[in-house]
Amino acid sequence: MRAGIDAASGDPIAFLDADLTIPVEIVDLFLDALDTGADIAIASRYVHGSVVDRPWWRRLMGDVYRAVVHLLVPTDIHDTQCGGKMYTAEAAKDLFSRQRLNGFAFDAEVLFLARRNDYRVREIPFALRQRTETSIDFMADAPRMFRDLFLIRLNAMRGVYGR
Repeated sequence: MRAGIDAASGDPIAFLDADLTIPVEIVDLFLDALDTGADIAIASRYVHGSVVDRPWWRRLMGDVYRAVVHLLVPTDIHDTQCGGKMYTAEAAKDLFSRQRLNGFAFDAEVLFLARRNDYRVREIPFALRQRTETSIDFMADAPRMFRDLFLIRLNAMRGVYGR
């Protein structure tokens, strides 16, 4: 993601998960959010108006990870991991230049940095219908994701991110 953000030349900068479980039409809502003052717009499964249709075990795993994110990496965001986001170019370039982790926790890290640097984030409800397989291997990826949350907290305490 860092390399893509660094190479991006447009404004704003957006991305959606490759499986397109987040409908591309959300881009219009992202643009509206940025046009009305947000620096970052993110798709959120956990705000009023969202509809989530996915297997119970995916919902459970997401809820557990989300609780740990809120405990270790305060962001004031309901859904750090949803794979649809749009940033002003300025916010994206700044935040991703500070971001250090490789892996699925990069979203939590970037949104943690956004909160620390007073970026305005707006969460956008959407309809998620996720019945396909996931690329996440929970047995292999979950320990790394939890470790990375601790690393974000440690990096912040050590001053790695600056201000």
